[in-house]
Amino acid sequence: MTPEADPAHSRENVPLTLPPELLEAVRRVAGTEHLLVAMDFDGTISPLVDHAGDARPLPRSAAAFAELATLPRTTTALISGRALDSLRAVASPPDETLLIGSHGAEAWLGPGSAPLVLDPAQLELLAEVRSILEGIVELAPGTLLEEKPAGVVLHTRLAEDDVAEDAVAAARAALQDRRGVHLKNGKRVLETSVVHASKGEGVDFLRQASGASAVIFAGDDTTDEDALGRLGPGDVGVKVGLDFTQAQFRVEAPVHIAELLEALLRERRRAVESPS
Repeated sequence: MTPEADPAHSRENVPLTLPPELLEAVRRVAGTEHLLVAMDFDGTISPLVDHAGDARPLPRSAAAFAELATLPRTTTALISGRALDSLRAVASPPDETLLIGSHGAEAWLGPGSAPLVLDPAQLELLAEVRSILEGIVELAPGTLLEEKPAGVVLHTRLAEDDVAEDAVAAARAALQDRRGVHLKNGKRVLETSVVHASKGEGVDFLRQASGASAVIFAGDDTTDEDALGRLGPGDVGVKVGLDFTQAQFRVEAPVHIAELLEALLRERRRAVESPS
């Protein structure tokens, strides 16, 4: 994950202090036999931006995450709503990092991983969904569409609030009862997919694939609640922001995730390098 500096986010150089109870949880989970460090990207490792292609990880987060990927008995992963190609382009993840894209519909576990393939019925349904959303976007200034392998995303971040609300309402009215179409609300987006998947299923899949004995996951969006809800008593869940959450812990902004990853790196390095 290649770090990129951004003067607009210079707060990341300001010393911060995580809550003592979160630091204690980090120390505890860092001592597990095999640790899975799973992170959302947008709004978690990277600040939210108006244009998806402009997102980049905060340098401190990128550096700590990359170091964690090199440690023994430690698996790093990104779990994102982005398509895998988009995630790779903005995150530049370490070679060792596992990837879940499109809210769990796509997975990459290394060279040879099979790409997502839709059947003819799914392809036809996806074309119908795209056509409906294109008609809505034509009438809603500031909205735009993002293509994914299994769906289309309606973005409303650049639209006026009333236009955004009307566009999402129109899309929901047109699609919510259509068999085989799955809808998810996010921050100023409406996700559509012709494949049923969730970040919760992504966490379960990565836990099994990596053989992890404990997981630490952080995310900021509504869709991240699916992943946070799959965590068990020995895991650590962190919510970024002030929205409702079922996570045990909360931090204010992506800059605090940088501090979290640095603390985790210190504790995990100590755990794997200390004599057994």
